[in-house]
Amino acid sequence: MNIVILGPGAVGSLWALKLQQAGHQVALWARENAPTLSLQLAQGPLYSFANQSRLEIEQADLLLVTVKAWQVAEALAPLVDSLSSDTIIMLMHNGMGTAEQVAALLPDNPLVVATTTHGAYKPSRQQVLHTGLGTTQLGGVNALGKQCAFLADVFDHALPAAHWNEHIEHALWTKLAINCAINPLTAIHQCKNGQLADARFAPMLSEVSAELAAVMQREGIASDHAHLLRSVMQVVEATAENYSSMQQDIYYQRKSEIDFINGYLLRCAAKHHIETPHNQKLFEQIKQIEQSWTTS
Repeated sequence: MNIVILGPGAVGSLWALKLQQAGHQVALWARENAPTLSLQLAQGPLYSFANQSRLEIEQADLLLVTVKAWQVAEALAPLVDSLSSDTIIMLMHNGMGTAEQVAALLPDNPLVVATTTHGAYKPSRQQVLHTGLGTTQLGGVNALGKQCAFLADVFDHALPAAHWNEHIEHALWTKLAINCAINPLTAIHQCKNGQLADARFAPMLSEVSAELAAVMQREGIASDHAHLLRSVMQVVEATAENYSSMQQDIYYQRKSEIDFINGYLLRCAAKHHIETPHNQKLFEQIKQIEQSWTTS
């Protein structure tokens, strides 16, 4: 397949290398204005990729979008006129709410969403470290996207395990719920995920999980408070030594994905007239931190 990766950060770069090694023609679309970019996995060989090539965009069978959620619409907009309506658009990032934006920009393209638990880190612009094995779930958003189940084999061959999920919205909501609980708290308190196991965080985690379960049920996603809270605490334990992406964004004073994590939850809650004061508080605290950078 001809594959272009839009936004080759850590996860995007990992997939670029793995898909290239699996025999696909991979190109990048990065912020850098260089005609080629090089990447290497750990201490492996250096691979060179075409970058910002209109021809590669025009010929793409798949556009894998791995920018942050708040960057998706802005990053895609300049490419819309060059993309064939046959090109599959795949979104792979934290949070929810971007599929609606992409459907408005590219209403005739197959649209697929993906969620992965593979860990990746870029210690430098060229080097990519695969920091944690995981699984990848793919699923269709629109009718054409739902016909793209073959992509599970493509991704599984490149970096197992990957599978097609006919109910991908369940997986996305579960990941969103866990991110809503863990990400803002670790960002506000500037701590590792594991520190949320401290007793002082228990009331907030419980209340946030209860609000999430209520909204998920109204969205047609099977969920209950106790099960969701258990899932959150399992991730806290399993990723105890990790820093969340939002913690890192706040630490480095970068815009976070809060609008597409707790913000998305708040928009869904408002639609169903559900009160979510604890998620609202976390959302506002992150916003206040972000705003303090521009006013200080």
